[in-house]
Amino acid sequence: MSLPTESATITLTARAVLFDMDGTLVDSTAIVERVWAEFAGRYGLDLAEILRTSHGVRALDTVRRFAPEGADINALVAELGHMELTETDGIVAVPGALQLLESLPADAVALVTSASPDLAVVRMAAAGVDMPAAVVTSEDVSRGKPHPEGYLRGASLLGVVPSEAVVFEDAPAGIAAGVAAGIRTVAVGPNTGVLPDGVLHIPDYTAVTASVEAGDDGRRVISLRL
Repeated sequence: MSLPTESATITLTARAVLFDMDGTLVDSTAIVERVWAEFAGRYGLDLAEILRTSHGVRALDTVRRFAPEGADINALVAELGHMELTETDGIVAVPGALQLLESLPADAVALVTSASPDLAVVRMAAAGVDMPAAVVTSEDVSRGKPHPEGYLRGASLLGVVPSEAVVFEDAPAGIAAGVAAGIRTVAVGPNTGVLPDGVLHIPDYTAVTASVEAGDDGRRVISLRL
């Protein structure tokens, strides 16, 4: 569902906040599309179908799905990864992301991305976004999004149970992963697809604010106003 407009504000309280990277904190759309266009063109594949299903998913899983029989999957993933690592022009932070991150306690934030560790470092740096202390990448999970493993691992790294966290995600696979993990999930941007019941939607973070205070039990509580 979408958020009410204008005066209506929804507040979520949490002890930790987990973010996807591409499309959620970092806008790297142009580069991602160029890389998959190269892959699709080489094998005569349907680029639109690849882009429809690859967003938020590990490159390994997408290559396995679409590469022709007999292709060297690992070599293809390495080649595509190299292309992504060397192209950073046009990468920017999603509007409002930097301000929101600055307002959150550093030890209450995790990045949960389908990208490789190297690619995560490159893209976050290119967008001017500091890397959180807690990071889960494609190499930290055995099952990528939409499986909830990554978000469950991220919550564990921050020392919270799923009900104490909030996930921000932009892709259908990632949104499904957050929901499957039992974490309240907020969809970001225009490419979220049809949202599951209970998932809120924001265009970006320009209207999102956060404050931190002590709860009744003395533990820190983050209030996110959407």
